Amino acid sequence: MTNTSPNLHKQSDFEFAALAESRNYRAGILRDFQKHLLGNVLEVGAGVGQFTSEFLTLDSIQHLTSVEPDPAFCTVLRQKFPQLNLIQGTVTDLPQGTDWNAIFSSNVLEHIDADQEELTSYANLLRPACGHLCLFVPARPEIYAPIDSDFGHFRRYTRPGLRKKLEKAGFRIVQLRYYNFVGYFAWWASFCLLRKRTFDPRAVRIFDRLIFPVVHSFETRICAPPFGQSLLAIAAAV
Repeated sequence: MTNTSPNLHKQSDFEFAALAESRNYRAGILRDFQKHLLGNVLEVGAGVGQFTSEFLTLDSIQHLTSVEPDPAFCTVLRQKFPQLNLIQGTVTDLPQGTDWNAIFSSNVLEHIDADQEELTSYANLLRPACGHLCLFVPARPEIYAPIDSDFGHFRRYTRPGLRKKLEKAGFRIVQLRYYNFVGYFAWWASFCLLRKRTFDPRAVRIFDRLIFPVVHSFETRICAPPFGQSLLAIAAAV
């Protein structure tokens, strides 16, 4: 991971706090990626370990390595998961010789200025084992809001734009779809129209418990949405 934005700790205050309330949301993301999370798995940008804790319970993952550049987050991770193979740094700090079956990256790529270079690094790491990238990023530039800047986001992605970047990096697209149609409008109303700069934990909890399960079921079982708050990508290194 290179050229990260200077506002990384604000991610801990905002995004991690929201994710802590988003149990169903987090579980939905994991279900969508789970069949590709096997063997040697690399978690890029572990943060404070909200996904890490889930990975450590998956029998399909034989070896988990987490990479995190922030020293404060690494301290938290070591306290929570003393058994975790944790590397403080970026993917460029990984030791040579490991064949990676999967790389997981959720809400990380948007924090990296040189995202094309980062994706190419992922493809190079995955290619020896013909592994898969499990990628989750914020979507739709038109809903880029002040809070995105507070998070340290360089951008929000479009489906065609992300497809182009992935293919240029050396990936074959397995799945690429928008995610959370209703969340798009909630984000626009709260953070573009009303220009809020923080999450309301109660609102996040209500959305996660009552609304998201219905939305996610529809999007995965009936029809993928034409746009959404995020993009989910599964891509094979070729």
